[in-house]
Amino acid sequence: MKASNPNPEDRDGTRPAATGAGDLAPVFAATITPHRSLTPAGFRLTMTLICLAMIASTMPFMVLGAWPVLGFGGLDLLALYIAFKVNFRSGRGVEEIIVTPLELLLRRVTPGRRREWRFNPLWTRLERRENDEFGLEQLALVSRGQRVVVGAWLSPPERATFAEALSQALADLRRG
Repeated sequence: MKASNPNPEDRDGTRPAATGAGDLAPVFAATITPHRSLTPAGFRLTMTLICLAMIASTMPFMVLGAWPVLGFGGLDLLALYIAFKVNFRSGRGVEEIIVTPLELLLRRVTPGRRREWRFNPLWTRLERRENDEFGLEQLALVSRGQRVVVGAWLSPPERATFAEALSQALADLRRG
């Protein structure tokens, strides 16, 4: 998660360009992306090691004449490869939250789908669902009967930090 509370003036003293969220400088901006611990190099190494282990474990069966074992091992390897690729594709999602004095913009982009929600920041509240054992389980933006879950890709401690920052930005806007 990348969050910022931008300064309304750039270093040279000029106002920044419009953000598309109400044509005012953002009071709060955050970009949330899913965590993926396996890098592309790690993926190649993992698949190579699994392939070598599969070949080593099926060779004795090949020697004994049970050659179909190699085919089923290959199907397992193919299924694992597809599962990793689907996981990597879902990891390209992005959730952006931009708060200006006029609107709160939530933009969620996942592979094959893009959605946007716009709220009035003065009427929007951040709803929290907590669990004693796991911490902050869910955050949702609620305004005028509409409820949208945010920060689902964050861990409970990250979600709590994000909730605190967003709540502070919304409270600052209400105070003027």
